Amino acid sequence: MIQRRRKGMVRFRTNNGFTLLEVLLAFVVFALSFTTVLEILSGSMRNTVRAREYTEAALVAQTVIDQLGLDLPVEAGANYSGESGDYQWELNIGLYEGGAENTHSVELSELTGIELLQIDLFISWGEPPRDKSNDFSTVRAMLVNRELAGG
Repeated sequence: MIQRRRKGMVRFRTNNGFTLLEVLLAFVVFALSFTTVLEILSGSMRNTVRAREYTEAALVAQTVIDQLGLDLPVEAGANYSGESGDYQWELNIGLYEGGAENTHSVELSELTGIELLQIDLFISWGEPPRDKSNDFSTVRAMLVNRELAGG
């Protein structure tokens, strides 16, 4: 494009482009931004896998606890263990202590015919340097004397 000035001088108008320094700086900013986005995505994927594993462990725990009274007898002092897929579990049943506020639990169980059992379930999975585990605990009420229930 030609631009005319006064006194007959002709000057060519040049289009100024990006300098090499500007292009390199833009590339560095893009690379750093892209790296940050990739780190966020990989962290999100790790959290998703971890959440899946803990959800599966909770489902295994629910299944094992649901088996109590059906496949596994419910008795104070009983210990069971097993596997479910990649998950190994150990189940311990004991009398519920109830802490300091429950000092008369023996008298209450004799009076009501119901005793409370504490069920502790330990689930583990994974390989040794990165193995994971989770503990689950619940309390179940059982009749002390089945004759009271008519059976």
